[in-house]
Formats: sequence, C-alpha cells, structure tokens
Amino acid sequence: MSEFAKSLSITASGLKAQANRLRHVSENISNADTPGYRRKSVPFEAVRDLNTNTDQVRVGRVVLDRSDLEQVYDPSHPMADESGHYDSSNVDLMIEIADAREAQRSYEANLKMFDQTRKMSSSLMDLLRK
Repeated sequence: MSEFAKSLSITASGLKAQANRLRHVSENISNADTPGYRRKSVPFEAVRDLNTNTDQVRVGRVVLDRSDLEQVYDPSHPMADESGHYDSSNVDLMIEIADAREAQRSYEANLKMFDQTRKMSSSLMDLLRK
C-alpha cells in the first residue's frame, strides 16, 4: 500500500473518531436538562491495522460519568420524591462546549492533513504524466 493511502487511512480514522466524539457531546448538550441523564464520553484507542501496517484511532466503548447527579428541589416536578427533590443530570455545559471545540479543532486538523495528502498525491501524478 502506498504511503499516500496509508496517510489517508490514518487521517480518515481520526475524522471518524472526532465525528463520533462530537455526536456524543451533542447528545450530552441536548440532554442537559433531562432528569437522571448521565454524561457520556468516549475514549480513543490506538489500534494496529494489519492490512496497512499502521496505527489508527478507534473509539472505545461509551463511558457513563458516575459522578453524583445534582439534587433539584421542585415539589411540582413529576419525578420529585416525598421531600420535593429529584435527580437532575450531571452534564456541565461549559465542559461540553470545551469538548466540542477541542473535537472540532481536531477534526479540522485531520481534514487539513487529508486534503494535503490528496493534493500531494495529485501533484505527484501530474509530475509523472509529464
């Protein structure tokens, strides 16, 4: 396999991983006000692709944040207990926004590498044609 194909394969795995991370961040943000919702995160793992003999990025299993859920006092809420409290979510919007920005920048960096590799491959083909 050519070095260009290996490079494209590596950057494509990074793009997929960051897209998956953004999907989970957006789920967390959309469920920030859902009672009992636990924040999700995804770890990245380096895996060896035996076909290309390269290390690539893969998303691991979804991990639920086990920190305590915030207790909210609202006796009129349908999920409130006898004391008027219910479990809110443990999503912190500031953390989610920071994670989203980090994932976006990593995605853009992988995209630039993908585009640069494609341009170099195209330039090489142009040189070989001459």
